[in-house]
Amino acid sequence: MIEDPERCYQAAHSKDARFDGVFFIGVRTTGIYCRPSCPARTPKRENVRFYPSAAAAQQAGFRACLRCRPDATPGSPEWNLRADTVARAMRLIRDGIVDREGVEGLALRLGYSVRQLNRVVTAEVGTGPLAIARAQRSQTARILLETTDLPITHVAFAAGFSSVRQCNETVRQIFADTPSGLRARVAAAARRRSGTRDEGATQVIALRLPCRRPFDPRSVLGFLGTRAVPGIEEAEGLTYRRSIRLPHGHAVVALTGSDPAADGPAFVEAELRLSDLRDLTTAVSRCRQLLDLDADPVAILEAFRPDPLLGALVQADPGRRVPGAVDGFELAVRAVIGQQVSVVGARTIAGRLVRAAGEPLAEPAGGITHLFPTPGALIALADDDPAVFSMPTGRRRALVALAEATESGAVLIDPGADPAELRAALVRLPGIGPWTAEYVALRALRDPDAFMPTDLGIRRAARALGLPDDPALLLARTEGWRPWRSYAMVHLWGMPDAQKAAAPTALGTRPSTAATSQNTLSKKQPTEKQPSKKPLKGRDAA
Repeated sequence: MIEDPERCYQAAHSKDARFDGVFFIGVRTTGIYCRPSCPARTPKRENVRFYPSAAAAQQAGFRACLRCRPDATPGSPEWNLRADTVARAMRLIRDGIVDREGVEGLALRLGYSVRQLNRVVTAEVGTGPLAIARAQRSQTARILLETTDLPITHVAFAAGFSSVRQCNETVRQIFADTPSGLRARVAAAARRRSGTRDEGATQVIALRLPCRRPFDPRSVLGFLGTRAVPGIEEAEGLTYRRSIRLPHGHAVVALTGSDPAADGPAFVEAELRLSDLRDLTTAVSRCRQLLDLDADPVAILEAFRPDPLLGALVQADPGRRVPGAVDGFELAVRAVIGQQVSVVGARTIAGRLVRAAGEPLAEPAGGITHLFPTPGALIALADDDPAVFSMPTGRRRALVALAEATESGAVLIDPGADPAELRAALVRLPGIGPWTAEYVALRALRDPDAFMPTDLGIRRAARALGLPDDPALLLARTEGWRPWRSYAMVHLWGMPDAQKAAAPTALGTRPSTAATSQNTLSKKQPTEKQPSKKPLKGRDAA
């Protein structure tokens, strides 16, 4: 399971925090497992075992170290990098599918039998999907115990356990303490209390989302803030707020970046207002995806360092992250809306759709008043009030086709989707071309190797950097950047020349027109006589 145990031991001996979440250390003499950067004295080599996941260490009988909190480490970047069955399974488990649908639901989603899925996941991760989900439940229970004063009965069911007894036993096995004992460890003044014990009321959870240094929150929070859609998003400084639709209800989250120059672990402060505490695990997972908090910036920097042109650009700002998404359908809709229009125009159109078809929140939080429309709501709106879709006919047809395909299950945009299959499914829809499909793979699926060589901003930045701006030549030049081309794009987008793709506005974005925001069409692409299949290009405004 661990290909190079000696290298793992050296990383643990040097307290290298870059490996936190990549592997875990089980200490045979104490029965405790730790993260590599645990401040405790490094045990002797013959007394340690290495595991690829916290769940595998727990399955082997080790309990979590209460000093370094290994269950709270950033996730392994490997699961975002790969697109095979195990990686897709890990992303879906992280999103909470086992708690909602069981291992049977996970297996069905991936097209495997339960037995086959258990075999392939155990071969790579050291334990099966159920044990991995159990480890997530224990972490969720710990967060609820330490950050709320909910009764333990409520905590158990909110964390995904089927009974209070199961919760108590798991907490004892993993943390060597009772739920009440864990709660007692946290000083009352340090806890953020929800202020209510009503099971149906909104609960406020405050916690830190860890990530790996270097991390510059301004790159990703600024990107999201300038594209904030009225009614579902708002931004102020380094704080970004938005509503999220979740399996059992909804949430309004506030994410605040830490000072990138500060010493110590990097993290994002998160405040989650949940309508149903059972959604905590899923909400945390989606916030991490949104901000790309499981990325390995050191590995990315080392991959780009040899490049004589891009290497210096990445080294100057190694903390950049690729902005993600909390909902694949929402991201795809906004990508289609943003074709050939400015950022401000796309925000206006999306905000109009939110007001017309979005679900109003029972408890608005400032400017956050709605949830983004569901596929069914957009289809109904197109039938009942087509005037709301103030956009070209081809784009309106693309939105309806996307909503219908998502509603029917013909297109699945979630963490378990295969990037290649999703790209193919999207371009089969009328009015959606390769650029939009690539953009959705980049942000909704967290594909680290997405690249859009026809994007105007990318081409202008490439030209300024000394790279070819011809799409075919530029694509060939990026072969050496695999599998991190998504990160190359965010660095190129951050260059002044990319920002000059059109004149800046007060929001720091460009007012593009159909003439200036589009890239040159390839000779092999459809002509104007085929508007339903013509790839719509240019940097997405949403």
